[in-house]
Amino acid sequence: MKTKAFCLIVWFLMFATSLIGQSIVNSPHDLSTSFLIVDSPQSGGSTVCGYCHTPHVSTSMYPLAKKFKTNTIYPLYTSSTIQANPGQPSGSSVMCLSCHDGTVAMGHTGMTATAPQFPGQTTQAGTPSLSTDLSDDHPISFDYQQSANSDDEIAASATLPPNIWLENGQLQCTSCHDPHDNSNENFLHISNIYSQLCTSCHNKEYWNSSSHKTSQANWNGAGSDPWPHTSYTTVAKNGCENCHTPHSADGKERLLTFAPEEESCLNCHNGNVASTNIRQMLTKPYKHNVYNYQNIHDPNEDALLYSQHVECADCHNPHAVTSTGAVAPVANGKLKGIKGITSNGTPTNYIQFQYELCYRCHADSPSKPGSKTPRQIEQDNVRLEFDLNNPSYHPIEGPGKNNNVPSLISPYTEASTMYCTDCHGSDGANSPAGPHGSIYPSLLKYNYNKDSNTSESYFAYELCYQCHDRNTILAKQMGKGKLHFRHVARENVPCNTCHDPHGISSSQGNSVNNSHLINFDISQVSPDLIYGKLEFVDSGNFSGECYLYCHGENHAPKRY
Repeated sequence: MKTKAFCLIVWFLMFATSLIGQSIVNSPHDLSTSFLIVDSPQSGGSTVCGYCHTPHVSTSMYPLAKKFKTNTIYPLYTSSTIQANPGQPSGSSVMCLSCHDGTVAMGHTGMTATAPQFPGQTTQAGTPSLSTDLSDDHPISFDYQQSANSDDEIAASATLPPNIWLENGQLQCTSCHDPHDNSNENFLHISNIYSQLCTSCHNKEYWNSSSHKTSQANWNGAGSDPWPHTSYTTVAKNGCENCHTPHSADGKERLLTFAPEEESCLNCHNGNVASTNIRQMLTKPYKHNVYNYQNIHDPNEDALLYSQHVECADCHNPHAVTSTGAVAPVANGKLKGIKGITSNGTPTNYIQFQYELCYRCHADSPSKPGSKTPRQIEQDNVRLEFDLNNPSYHPIEGPGKNNNVPSLISPYTEASTMYCTDCHGSDGANSPAGPHGSIYPSLLKYNYNKDSNTSESYFAYELCYQCHDRNTILAKQMGKGKLHFRHVARENVPCNTCHDPHGISSSQGNSVNNSHLINFDISQVSPDLIYGKLEFVDSGNFSGECYLYCHGENHAPKRY
């Protein structure tokens, strides 16, 4: 009688839920529409439920379970950021994997001696087969609350929606998937549109205000579909699944859609979803070449970069980015939630100023790129070059020291500050902001010729002329204008011969010899032939004298 009652209850539930479209009947899990299990009477016969369950004689795998069980040992998901401790699949997950690991035929149950053959089907589980490698799948079979206790970005079990359930306190396949109800696609307990399912457990810092959560950008139809694994049509609707794939991820660690980390970004940032085409910038000869590195960047790495690499996530936190603007030197929303090095050399997990991000690689890092120009005073630590205590510097951290710069173009004044990316960035008027790629050396936004005997033109020093008025710089009247006209226009001496664009460290320079960014290019000039000096002596407003030998002419000294 108990068995009959159980069967009646199962039948009633199936019938009732089918009426409201929430039944296994006619779902991908309903194999009875195409195949027939020929089984022993004890197995339950040919039923929709009969592929997984039996009311009579179950296997030891799970209560009422009928599927054949293998003894597979699965490679498990791991990463440097995981706080959970996944074990070999247990509980209901074993039952799911008895089909979805691809090792057991769909009709091979614990009640059959051999696997029945289905017309037009292989004996494997087929699509979607997770394979026996679970290292590229969301972790399962771990104590959920223990994970939440260790990770403040995991929601406490008591706060989970009622749809998300734990099995004996463990997260299992059935925590996300309801094998009997496909009304939300992929047998999900709740729809994952806008990442509702993901964010039931994952409370990523900054996510609620992130552009990747709120953007209504959609695919323009060009190139490849950026979201082939979902039916969602906007960035906001895809949410986490813009970058992550919960099963069979190509980038196993952190379940990225693609193994090359940058491809999970460039999949949209190619002009077909995002308005800017970063992929095109990376075809330029000078770039932050993300293609050169793989599996080196790590979210847990130090703010100070010890091993040279660059990935999109070194500069952008995809969970935090916004379109919020800012004024130099404050970092804008695209750099929100990123590590850096402060002006005094202290690591920080959350930069406030843009230059703090640049200092990760270009300041105290032992693997930083070297100087491109041989200088009288060698210095390749840009943090020290922009120090506000220096005799001179471009105004990155704060306003410059020269209170009389008549060549500045409005809106720049002597009180202005600027970004590193005002000089270093993608070239072209309509190019995306930031130092992604350029046709000019040193990833400059505009041309800056450093070669000796360069004929002066707007293009030759286009970078300088973005802030400094060319007519003022080259004016022939007495004073500094005459000095520049003589050297730059008449004698074809490039700006770079005398001026160090970043600045001169206070530990090496002084306000008399190294004001106005004077730090000679020693490949172009040498000490004078009388006193053996190589120096500029600042003697006041628009006046000074030089000791050097340059272009066949001895300055011992030359006064201006």
